[in-house]
Parts: sequence; C-alpha cells; structure tokens
Amino acid sequence: MFEPRGENAFDHSLHGGTAPITMQWHFLDELRLPVAVQTWELPPGGTEGMHSHSPDDAPLEEFYQVLDGTARMQLGDQVHHLGPGDSVYAPSGVDHDLANTGDGILRVLVIWGEPGRADFSGFGSARAARARRRAVPTGVLPGTTPAVARRPDAGSSLADG
Repeated sequence: MFEPRGENAFDHSLHGGTAPITMQWHFLDELRLPVAVQTWELPPGGTEGMHSHSPDDAPLEEFYQVLDGTARMQLGDQVHHLGPGDSVYAPSGVDHDLANTGDGILRVLVIWGEPGRADFSGFGSARAARARRRAVPTGVLPGTTPAVARRPDAGSSLADG
C-alpha cells in the first residue's frame, strides 16, 4: 500500500494546545499493528498541550521523532530541545508537551499505543541495536536522558558504529 504525504490530512486540537495540529493518520483502517502512526505538523508557536496518559485510564505510550523543524519537549520535569532526527519516548503516566520553537512548520512522526512487548530477539537488527546500546554506557549519547535519543553527527566517532 502507498499513501502520499498529506492524503486525508485534517486539523485537530489536542490537550488544550495553542493551535490545531495538521495530522495525517497513516493507514488508519489497514494497519494491523496495535499502534497509531501519525504525522503531525505544528505551526510556529503551536503546542500539543501538557498532558499524560494515566496507567489507570488510557495507558498510552508515545514516540515522537522530529522530521523537520525545531521543538521543545517537556517530559516530566525535564525540557529537551529537538531537531530533525531526534526522538522522544513518553511513557504512560508522564506529563509531556510538544512545542514548535522554530519559524516554520514542525513535522513530527508520532507513534502511540498501549504498553506492551514484542519479542524481537530473533532479528539480527535487534541484536545489533542492543549491542550498540550496550556500547554506550547510558544507552544514549552524552548529554541526553534515556527517554531522548539523538542521531550522532556525521564524522563523530559514534556515527561510524
């Protein structure tokens, strides 16, 4: 299946955010994975709105990856500044808010669903990823937290691994 960028996009406000977010919910009725896969576009100054997904109510986890633009993500009491390629994981029950800090549109890939585990141990790429994470003591690059990952800069010793 193929879905062009922007097909079936719609504007939707979330969690008291400052502006509607243009969303594309990819393969809403076709995808068999137990997650929502969406692309969001936030205007300059736009926010998602501070919120959490209570483990007692709707225990959702969210993954955010910046595609274009710059953002600020508040995750609990931590604030992270994000650019293209940076990712954030918001566990169930943790307050979080995404904000566009740039002058242009912020494009973000957002994947969310109920907590759960899948066994990927039989896949070589999962073994390689776990080995790579063990090679970096905290599982992420220096200066970040386990909930936020940054892609290494080209030419850095971590980019070659």
